[in-house]
Amino acid sequence: MFPAATDLTDLTDPTDPSTDREGQRVPDLPQSFADLARRRHDPAVVQTVRSTAAAVLSYLAALWLSDAKVPLLAPLTTLLVVQVTLYATLTRGIRRVNAVVAGVLVAVGFSSLVGLSWWSLGVLILASLSVGHLVRVKEFVPEVAISAMLVLGVSVTRVADTALDRVLETVIGAVVGLLFNVFFVPPVWTESAGESIEDLGARLRHLLRLIGEELDSHRPVEDAAGRLAEARRLDHDVTEVDAALVQAEESLKLNPRVKEGLLSRVVLRTGLDTLEICAVVLRVMARTFTDLARTHKTQRLVTEEESAVLGEVYSHLDGAMRAFTVLVTTDVSSQADTAEARLVEELSGAHLARDRLALLLLERVRRDPEQWQLRGALLAQIDRILDELSVENRSQRLAEELDRYTREQSPRLARIAQAIPFRGRPSRRRRES
Repeated sequence: MFPAATDLTDLTDPTDPSTDREGQRVPDLPQSFADLARRRHDPAVVQTVRSTAAAVLSYLAALWLSDAKVPLLAPLTTLLVVQVTLYATLTRGIRRVNAVVAGVLVAVGFSSLVGLSWWSLGVLILASLSVGHLVRVKEFVPEVAISAMLVLGVSVTRVADTALDRVLETVIGAVVGLLFNVFFVPPVWTESAGESIEDLGARLRHLLRLIGEELDSHRPVEDAAGRLAEARRLDHDVTEVDAALVQAEESLKLNPRVKEGLLSRVVLRTGLDTLEICAVVLRVMARTFTDLARTHKTQRLVTEEESAVLGEVYSHLDGAMRAFTVLVTTDVSSQADTAEARLVEELSGAHLARDRLALLLLERVRRDPEQWQLRGALLAQIDRILDELSVENRSQRLAEELDRYTREQSPRLARIAQAIPFRGRPSRRRRES
């Protein structure tokens, strides 16, 4: 029932492990070497190696710059600060230092007023956590209370020295973590985000094929409900892809390796938005077939002729999703042009098949108007997917996202310009000289 899709041999399948992102054939390697090569770009592996190296360097720097015999706070701070992106490292480093300084100031203030007892400890923790929220250190709010307790836990005569040592080690750890990411620039994670989008597109296509294949004959309600449950699980997949994309977007900020970071971010983000909407529509479509299965417990959901045309529609949608995924994730312009041309071709075929399906369903409704809402909803869901995947819709979303970013950046640039002292244009004498 599900006809073969249009030949896509000139369009590299992004989920094919035998090809790289440029569409070139990858030579066969032993499985262990292939796994090692893939894990070399795994964010978890990269983060583990970078954090370990940065923490060791931070400990050595603290031994050299401070009087502490075992300055473990410096590597601890580095572990908390060093992230897979330079932007995240900078922001977390600032928040970490702010949290420690705030906790130390609270502890110094308490040491001059009261000693350490059960009630003063409670007041100290309450005040520290409140201060942490006021200075907006986010995930480091508990660090404010921890620093205050550690400093206040020493004897009163050593409070100042302990406070200074704690601040110094924290600053050393944060600075070393930041410098580590400056000199050893973190990778750009747009490739891993693109792979996540490719996997999401492959799961959408797989579910679409399963739904189409089950229309050949009568299917029990349980099978239709299983497809609905699988469609609902796509929400979790979308959340994971969104997290990978957020990481990729942060890796583009303040990264000297990136020249066109905004365009890459917008292309991936709008592509994910489109696939997310398609996932929602597929879930509603699976619900429609589940409802039809409940009312056709002993009959086919659609006639043989309707099934054949639906299969043609789903075949073109499968090809369109594949072309769209390649279009938003490929870095090669020639392959992007091929994907866009194939996307237009598949959508055109899907529209023609959809029109034939509409005529068949209209005749069916005239003969049996009982389930016209569900059959009309099926057409509306197909129309929504076609609209979301259209080239015109994608171009409009790209333009809107770029305009929105420009509008958001304009006030920031204006505030920065106002904050910089205005020196005016050079004098005529200086220009003439």
